[in-house]
Amino acid sequence: MEYEFRRNTLTGTLVANFSMDHEIMGLWFVDELGEDSQLCQQLQNTILLLQQSAISDKRFVGKAISIELDSEQVRVFANVLEMEDEVELDESMSLYDGESEAFCGLEDFAAALDSWQAFIKDSR
Repeated sequence: MEYEFRRNTLTGTLVANFSMDHEIMGLWFVDELGEDSQLCQQLQNTILLLQQSAISDKRFVGKAISIELDSEQVRVFANVLEMEDEVELDESMSLYDGESEAFCGLEDFAAALDSWQAFIKDSR
């Protein structure tokens, strides 16, 4: 999983670009995590608890994108994927959710989170 963090020099907005199949992670970092140091600390604490087997999983529900962590992987997904009302489609049609859900290893996510935190600190 490759990623790049930057700040738009004209508008000051945060930008997080992730490799193909992980695009939603970039949206999560920008739109849900942003510069929230408290949430970042909660996530780091959760990762530590997962690595110590003190907890088995944890979910953080965001406004539009949520994240689930367990001892092996992280799932980032659009909240609309959790809707109970399934839409029935014709047999020849299907919904594409490749940009609405992504998985990565817990260690990879922890490294991206540390990089994000350092980026936020350095770009202020």
